[in-house]
Amino acid sequence: MLSMILLYLPLGALSGIIAGLLGIGGGVIVVPILVFTLHQTGVITTGEEQIMHLALGTSFATIVITSISSALAHNRRGAVIWPIVRALSPGMVGGVVLGAFLAANLRSAYLQGFFVCYLLYISYKLLRVSHTMNCRTLPGRGGLLGAGGVIGFVSSLVGIGGGTLVTPFLLWCNTPMHKVVGTSSAIGLPIALTGAVMYLIIGWNQPGLPPYCLGYVYLPAFLGIAVASFCTAPIGSAISHRLPVGILRKLFAGLLLLIAVRMGWMLLAPIL
Repeated sequence: MLSMILLYLPLGALSGIIAGLLGIGGGVIVVPILVFTLHQTGVITTGEEQIMHLALGTSFATIVITSISSALAHNRRGAVIWPIVRALSPGMVGGVVLGAFLAANLRSAYLQGFFVCYLLYISYKLLRVSHTMNCRTLPGRGGLLGAGGVIGFVSSLVGIGGGTLVTPFLLWCNTPMHKVVGTSSAIGLPIALTGAVMYLIIGWNQPGLPPYCLGYVYLPAFLGIAVASFCTAPIGSAISHRLPVGILRKLFAGLLLLIAVRMGWMLLAPIL
């Protein structure tokens, strides 16, 4: 088990830096790499249909730790808008619960296909974000509750902390970029905590899971990623307050495109 934990330390370090840098939980990096490594290391020998569920559950569990570290680092710089976090959180929790139940009844291939489409869409939105200010502002409490529900539902299906949806939404509402990153990092916590609990419950006593699993949470990957990401998230937070965010956003969009192509190839290779 120790060797497997060490295997995931570099992934956790990268996930933590990205989480602190862009205000996301790191699931967009963790999920596809977990799918790949679970295949390549032979961890999943039976129950191939469960591999995406295992990646999603483990991703949520790691985001709990990453979000705490990232949110604390941004909060020390006064970059977390807590009223927005409180307004979005109830809807997000409800959306995560609904999405988790839906995901449990979907084939793994469908979840992977949805994830690829999601990455392509978000990378497009990141590249299309305009810096031009206009009259758009944050909606009222009802609007934020509904937006939180949509964010939580989609996040549950793709195993991310919500930051990759919250960030474009807050930018669209003309929230300052550094506040966006800090607030998104805090918003990831309620989504990740709810998602981790749901995937743990849904996967409990499921046949065909590898050793060292709690439901759909693979403990060696969780421990390796969580430890490293907790240490590196403050580094990403510090960088985000120093480097041009526009350039970083474009680089991240390019990374999402590469991941989408890789996962799409893994999905289509058996057919081709």
